Amino acid sequence: MKNEYSSYLSQTAKEIQPSGIRKFFDLAASMEGVISLGVGEPDFITPWNIREATILSLEQGYTSYTANPGLLELRQEICNYLYNRFDVTYNPKNQVIVTVGASQAIDLAFRAILNPGEEVLIVEPAFVAYAPLVALAGGNPVPVSTSPENGFKVTPEQLEAAITDKTKALLICSPNNPTGSMLTMDELIELAKVIEKHDLIVISDEIYAELSYDETFTSFAAIDGMYDRTILINGFSKGFAMTGWRLGYIAAPLELVEAMLKIFQYTTMCAPHMLQIGAVEALRNTYHEVEEMRKSYQRRRNYMVQTLNEIGLDCHTPGGAFYVFPSIRSTGLSSEQFAEELLMAEKVAVVPGNVFGESGEGYVRCSYATSMQQLQEALKRMQRFVESRKMVLQG
Repeated sequence: MKNEYSSYLSQTAKEIQPSGIRKFFDLAASMEGVISLGVGEPDFITPWNIREATILSLEQGYTSYTANPGLLELRQEICNYLYNRFDVTYNPKNQVIVTVGASQAIDLAFRAILNPGEEVLIVEPAFVAYAPLVALAGGNPVPVSTSPENGFKVTPEQLEAAITDKTKALLICSPNNPTGSMLTMDELIELAKVIEKHDLIVISDEIYAELSYDETFTSFAAIDGMYDRTILINGFSKGFAMTGWRLGYIAAPLELVEAMLKIFQYTTMCAPHMLQIGAVEALRNTYHEVEEMRKSYQRRRNYMVQTLNEIGLDCHTPGGAFYVFPSIRSTGLSSEQFAEELLMAEKVAVVPGNVFGESGEGYVRCSYATSMQQLQEALKRMQRFVESRKMVLQG
């Protein structure tokens, strides 16, 4: 066996960069007294009724495989949820796959639709996994940058300008990670005109659909003419506080689901049986808890936006998710420098905006999925840090 393993690795594996989010999370985890505003994970424990249903399923011996696309009972509840909440209709028998997290669902979508060299437009700033997943599927990720002047929302003109004869699909995440921006129905309708004109597929990551604050969330599949073009991605991690359960799902037109299911059969078999039973309970009996969590996040959002602006870090008001994306340009530091120096000086962990794409440079992502007490202390520390930077800049 050679000592040098580089020759054994694929070019794709060698070129993919490690997650910038995990880098700062791991560094923060190695230090004492750190307040982490880094990883996007609810601070709420999964509601007890979901945990209880899962424990009971184990006691009753539900430890076998399920059907490849998941328990029919769960797929039916997913379809009921999508219809009742977002007015989109799917057949539970053949239009839904329960996956091991929403990230796997996105991976399946790319692998099912992409031929080598085909392009996927990714609205940036964007979740760090999107571009690598496109590359792993043999495609080329093409960033479409947004700006704070537009509320970090992509415009039809930007989309039109990015399309080439190799463009196959558009990936959007609304509400967005990391900016929290959420596209309105009218904005989605305008994007849909460009998508239809150029005959594109849309991968719509709607994992934060339950976390919208000022506007009603609209599923892309509900836009006129887009149902047959949309691969809808959702899951239980964010809205239901079930990150460690790793349960997501795909809902899409029949032929697309059939293609994704073939890949899923060979790579995963099925999502864990007992966790699917917990997800059935989540969809049936947890809306009160979900709404209470949403209200708590909204209060935290309001506090974060107001306080960040007061301490001199310009911050737009996000429409959803649980992130704020303040500008740190006034400090004279790059995103990486700001995150590193803040962590070392004040023990507050944030994620540098540039890990979400070039348009994220000059910003940091702060998650407010932590207690108000922790947020208050974190912002006190950030204020001290910003004031110390002002003194440095003033000489």
